Amino acid sequence: MITGILLALLAGMLVSVQTLFNNKASAALHSHTTTALVLGMGFIASFGMGMLMEGADFLKWQAMPGWFWFSGLLGIGVVTSVVKGVRLLGPSAATAIVMASQLLCALWWDSAGWFGLEQVPFSWQKAIGITALIAGLVLFKFQPKRKTELSENANAMPTMMSRT
Repeated sequence: MITGILLALLAGMLVSVQTLFNNKASAALHSHTTTALVLGMGFIASFGMGMLMEGADFLKWQAMPGWFWFSGLLGIGVVTSVVKGVRLLGPSAATAIVMASQLLCALWWDSAGWFGLEQVPFSWQKAIGITALIAGLVLFKFQPKRKTELSENANAMPTMMSRT
């Protein structure tokens, strides 16, 4: 269990850093170019690591349902949406919303037993937890501006207007 927790924490950190890198790449490239770059580099790195670690067994695939193959297509939506979300909301808010959305969907799929998952009953503790998470996101994103920010903005407006 500890290993699973550590891996999940590492994944969260890596997603956060990747989001920042993707956002910077997107500032220099088009968003679909960024997506192709990110997924292409991921393919090359994954293929190389797979061959290095597993050898020829890496290319021996077991039969699986056809809809599993669409995972890569979902990755296009993930990267493109996150890159644009970060540009519009900032990295912290976008990442928090992405994670909350992941948790909501995972909770829904667990409770319904979809995609071959073992059905896990929905409980009031889970409802309170997800409600608290969403409330925290709202507080995080829509916090009132501090007095210093308001006065800085008020001072900046005449300067900007005088330049025009």
